[in-house]
Amino acid sequence: MCHSFFDPRTKVLLRILSREKLYILCANHCATIPRRVENPNYSRMKLEIEDITVYFPYDKIYPEQYSYMVELKRALDAKGHCLLEMPTGTGKTIALLSLITSYVLSKPHSPLKLLYCTRTVHEMEKTLAELRLLHHYQLRHLGPAAKILALGLSSRKNLCVNPRVLAAENRDSVDAGCRKLTASWVRAVAAENPSVPSCEFFEQYERAGSSAVLPPGVYTLQVGAFGFDWVWMLVT
Repeated sequence: MCHSFFDPRTKVLLRILSREKLYILCANHCATIPRRVENPNYSRMKLEIEDITVYFPYDKIYPEQYSYMVELKRALDAKGHCLLEMPTGTGKTIALLSLITSYVLSKPHSPLKLLYCTRTVHEMEKTLAELRLLHHYQLRHLGPAAKILALGLSSRKNLCVNPRVLAAENRDSVDAGCRKLTASWVRAVAAENPSVPSCEFFEQYERAGSSAVLPPGVYTLQVGAFGFDWVWMLVT
């Protein structure tokens, strides 16, 4: 049996033909979205948006999300600017991450990179959690070809691994303490005089050179703990 309804907000006609297929008809675009989940214990979807296979880590999608991804994909193709707006709670983040990571996977030799800016640390951690969920799905489906490197960057207060610096009371004090140990002129003096304090973590990182590279993965602010363990391993 076919059930149809029209969403006046997005001018999208949804026509549910069966439990396995959902057809979305837009003004100038038609696509088939599979609704069946291959593994019932792991919800997911694969969407064909023009010439791109989009990996979406949930078994349901809002029509707004699909329209968002279509327009975003066309903006990437055109190598232009794109301004898209969706209401709060309609899944902007996972729609954007799903489309762009899938776009990059379809073009392995493309230099395309994603810079995602957030207003707060909480928003950044939430975005990275969504990306980690998506990445796990892509790895399950594509294997090593889906490997990416993604990490959140924040202030020294959140990422510094030197306990002496982190003992400071506030962010400004942490910044000042870091500069006192890592400034180029301080390091030059410390190289001549070992009694001058420097940051052993930064020095180990510098000596490691090109080998100090994060392995592929999605890192939240816990990347600081990874850096501490990695440098400590070098020291010991």
